[in-house]
Amino acid sequence: MITKDEILNLENTLYEAIKNRDTEVLDNLLHADLLFIIPNGQTITKEMDLQTYREGNLKVEELIPKVEELNIIADLAVITLQMELKGNYKNEPFEANYRYIRFWKKFPEGIKVVGGSGMAI
Repeated sequence: MITKDEILNLENTLYEAIKNRDTEVLDNLLHADLLFIIPNGQTITKEMDLQTYREGNLKVEELIPKVEELNIIADLAVITLQMELKGNYKNEPFEANYRYIRFWKKFPEGIKVVGGSGMAI
């Protein structure tokens, strides 16, 4: 079983890894078969996401999350949140509000993100 506290702690770890572009932590948090729809509508994989950070294309300076819902369904957690993001992508500054849904699943090696989506609001 997964607890809400576990997921909230993992979410905070994820936010820090995003801000610090820590690909090692991101690699541990994201499942190998991750599928995620980014705000432009493109579906990306774990490797595509990690490559964005490795190449320095995405730099998040400010990240302010506000959890809306968090449901635990056996070994799966579904979280929705709003997030204020500020940074730059490929040296183009951005500042916007987004809504995300993320799916965390428990595996023998730990709880990992298996999918999700983000959109500008």
